[in-house]
Amino acid sequence: MQRRVSPPIFAPPGAKTSPNWAIRLYEAADEVAWAAKLNVFWILFTLAGGVLFGVGPATVAAYTLARRRAMGESFRSWPEFVSAYRREFVRGSVLVLPLAAVIGLLVTNYHAFPALRLPIAVALGFLVVIAAYALPMAVHYDLRTPRLFPKASLFALTRPASSVLLLFVFTAVVFVSTTFPFLVLVLAVGGWIQLDTWLCLRFFAENEAKLHAKGIS
Repeated sequence: MQRRVSPPIFAPPGAKTSPNWAIRLYEAADEVAWAAKLNVFWILFTLAGGVLFGVGPATVAAYTLARRRAMGESFRSWPEFVSAYRREFVRGSVLVLPLAAVIGLLVTNYHAFPALRLPIAVALGFLVVIAAYALPMAVHYDLRTPRLFPKASLFALTRPASSVLLLFVFTAVVFVSTTFPFLVLVLAVGGWIQLDTWLCLRFFAENEAKLHAKGIS
């Protein structure tokens, strides 16, 4: 998989991080503020597309900016989100709408058929993990859309520890969001997208390092 050209994920060797707690607190607050901004953008542009035609490009645009943020890039968030939204309007719908439809169907069946809850929950969890890999892959690698889900499925199966971690984080976000529903409007979606992207970029980097060590390009 060919990666899009961008600055390195990790800080260069020898780079120092400040032990000052105030700076760390500021950085944490800045990340929360960024996630909240991403959340607002996602909601606004989802609504701008009438929800059905807006959720796909808004989601891919949010992942695009989340990747750039995780890679350490500086950019103007509003115009870049607008640009990504327009650019990904068709592909975003092709990627997200089928996932949303299947997940919605599984959730409905989970509540409708109590006797089948265990297999439905397993299928739902696996689909969530596939989506958690596929969307960061879509903005990180130059892959055709039909290849994304097979690649994400393979990645999920061959990296069980990473997959369990992603599922745990997603479950935690859903739990907090259902406990405090207002977070859906201010933080939950943007926070998940940024966390998912941050984790996946590291999983991808680890995988590339292993492949390189084995002489596989």
